Amino acid sequence: METVLYLIKRNCRIFLRDRAAVFFSVLSMLIVLMLMVFFLGRLHSDGLVDILGELGGERDRALDEKNAAYLVQLWTLGGILVVNSVTVTMTVLGSMVQDETRKRIMAYYVTPVNRVKLSLGYIFAAWLVGTGMCVLTLTIGEIYFLAGGYGLLGADTLFKLVGIIALCAFTFSSLGYLLALFVHSDSAWSGLLTVIGTLVGFLGGIYLSIGSLSESIQGVLKCIPVLHGTSMMWSVCTEEAIGKTFAGLPDMAADVFRKEMGITLFFGEKEILPWQQVAILLFYGIIAIAAAALVNRKRKLKDR
Repeated sequence: METVLYLIKRNCRIFLRDRAAVFFSVLSMLIVLMLMVFFLGRLHSDGLVDILGELGGERDRALDEKNAAYLVQLWTLGGILVVNSVTVTMTVLGSMVQDETRKRIMAYYVTPVNRVKLSLGYIFAAWLVGTGMCVLTLTIGEIYFLAGGYGLLGADTLFKLVGIIALCAFTFSSLGYLLALFVHSDSAWSGLLTVIGTLVGFLGGIYLSIGSLSESIQGVLKCIPVLHGTSMMWSVCTEEAIGKTFAGLPDMAADVFRKEMGITLFFGEKEILPWQQVAILLFYGIIAIAAAALVNRKRKLKDR
């Protein structure tokens, strides 16, 4: 256990000492957050206000605009938290690729440290940093909402969000580690990060809402853990805001919104429940660790 803790500490320090990596991780996080809030968020909120006007007859448009803007911004924040749990953890795992390319990892191979502990050191370092950066994103989002006059999320909601953040960071740290085992150069890892950073917003139903996609594409995305992470995050983030925004309308209106925006997911006609989504994310994380152990074992046999 002491060995794993030492490796976690060492890998966290490598990332945190690289001020450029930390700076650009925070900067990219803020840029994406602002772009989503001011452009994509505005697009969704304007459309939502029009729909509310059509469904509700005489309504207070100014109040609808405020509630819709807050709802969409919360939805946007939930998506950004999942995007960061993917990109930040993979950035931290770049230290493993560097260790391999610079032959530092060979020093561990000739010591009594087994490869399971070495793997856990990388995975849990990425998990800790990823969780911390996402909590920072959540804090910045809360400050922004408070400054905008919306108030803060409840303590129970924040506690749930931190739990989902930790779960997502674990899953994507495990999957990222498995991918890193097949990458043997810094440039290749940087290229992979660029591709994944571009795709994750689409895979999570953030850039294009899930309801705007065909049934076949939706079916594929529902087999990928990113969408389940965003769905859980959205469900917790937007629960109270949806109640305020759709007040005075039939429950069906809010249900349709949840389905179209990916807040609730269905396999066929059956809703995927939150505990099932937790199980899906844990399944992917555990399978990734098991697969990584097999890959490391084969490498060890080849080295003999």
